[in-house]
Parts: sequence; structure tokens; C-alpha cells
Amino acid sequence: MTFTVLTTALDALGHVTTVAVDTDRLDDPTPCSDWTVAQVLFHAAGDQHAWASVVGAGSLPSYNPFDPPRRLDGGVQDTMAKAIEAATGAWAGVDPASSSVRTPLPPVPELTPAIAAAACALDAAVHAWDVAVATGQPTPLTDALAGELRPAAQATAEPLRGFAYAPALPAQAGDGPAAALLRYLGRDPMWTPAGT
Repeated sequence: MTFTVLTTALDALGHVTTVAVDTDRLDDPTPCSDWTVAQVLFHAAGDQHAWASVVGAGSLPSYNPFDPPRRLDGGVQDTMAKAIEAATGAWAGVDPASSSVRTPLPPVPELTPAIAAAACALDAAVHAWDVAVATGQPTPLTDALAGELRPAAQATAEPLRGFAYAPALPAQAGDGPAAALLRYLGRDPMWTPAGT
């Protein structure tokens, strides 16, 4: 795939999915307060299918990603693997030199290919972070990755506040790029399952 930021984010999403399944943590709470680990993963898989369907070819999931199920017959790992495969295939056909790429984000119908790929990666990386912190895994959202994702966040977050993103949280002294990005997207970088 040409867009390395997306490859990195999809790899992270695939990895945290495997660990969550292997450690039987699918029913654990997440920073998405109404959703379990499984629901965040089904939501994230649905988002990748949505991106694939507009930038390449593919179909939307059989469920509403914004009302994700707790269980599906195909299972979490297989569902995620198919979503990552669809995304990888779709983005492989996107010319980075194109003037614009369509997006599945109604308020932001088109972006440059680089920003669109980073926006797709942003979705994958943030949900990978959600699952990682919910299940005790190391964060996949490094400062370097967050720096690559920040332009996409700035291009897409504001029109999606209240729908895909919560209001931004105030910046804190000492925040690195990852913590700053999470706060910008309405997430507490210090979140833990115990709420401490």
C-alpha cells in the first residue's frame, strides 16, 4: 500500500483485535462509554468497510457501525480481518497524485489522497488505542503516528463533533503529540477501565 500511515494504523488495529480475542477481553468497557471492546472493534471494522466502499470497491457491513452488535456469527477477528483486507485492497488502487478522493464523511465529501488516507488511518488508530487501553495493551498510538494523523484530525474533526467525536478536552502541560491528539478528539489520554 502506498499510504504507510494507513498501513501502520491497520496493523495496529489488527494486532489489538487479536490480543483482545486471545485474552477473552471482548466484553470489557472502553473509552467509548456505551460500547464494549467487541462493539468498538465491530464499529471500527464497519468504518473501514465504509472507507473501502467509497475509495475503491466493496460493500458496507450488514450492521449499523454506529449501533454495533456485541456478537456476530463471523466473530470479531474474522470480521476485522475482512475489513482490513477490504481497506488494503481499496487504498491500493488510489493514486496519491489524484487531486481528491471521496470520503464516507458527509460533512467532508472530498480530501486530498494523503489527507483522506490519514483520516482513514486516524479512525483505525484511535479505535486501536481504545481497545489497547481497555485491555491492558501497550498503546499503538505513538507520538510519531499521532503527528502524521494530526492534519487529518484538523481537516475532519470539527464537522463531526457530536457525532463521531466528542468536544475537545483542554490541553494539558506536558502533553506529547499522542496525548494532544486524543484530547483534541475528545478522549482522555489517561483513561483506564477503573476510571482512574
